[in-house]
Amino acid sequence: MFEGFKKFIARGNMIDMAVGVVMGGAVTTVVNSIVNSVINPFIAMIFGKPNMDGLLAITFNGATVSFGAVLGAILNFLIIAVAVYFCILVPINKFRDMTEALLAKTKLAEQKEAEEKAAEEPSAEEQTVQLLQQIRDELAKQNAARN
Repeated sequence: MFEGFKKFIARGNMIDMAVGVVMGGAVTTVVNSIVNSVINPFIAMIFGKPNMDGLLAITFNGATVSFGAVLGAILNFLIIAVAVYFCILVPINKFRDMTEALLAKTKLAEQKEAEEKAAEEPSAEEQTVQLLQQIRDELAKQNAARN
């Protein structure tokens, strides 16, 4: 039971997931800073409110429905998604593409090298003909030596 758990923890996927969580936390901190320091002041300049929580708010019987808070959360999500896409996914995909191209280039070079070696070596039929010619020549030598 513990062996399976050790294997699960030691696998690379677990480490990748931990790195993803740490990076997500870092990106969230940056995005929250951008929202609180840049976007919310612009909203305050335009609408006169410090953030979007109070925008499009409807209060009825003591209950408040705030569409502005939902818009703020959507805006945060979109900024985080853009940051993750351009700062993490795009570089990883470029690196993966470069690696695949390098592997394809190496494989193509190996195939060319194998084809060149195959072209240099005689085919099985040519080898058979050469062997038969050598046998014929040896038999001719032996017959000439007997006569």
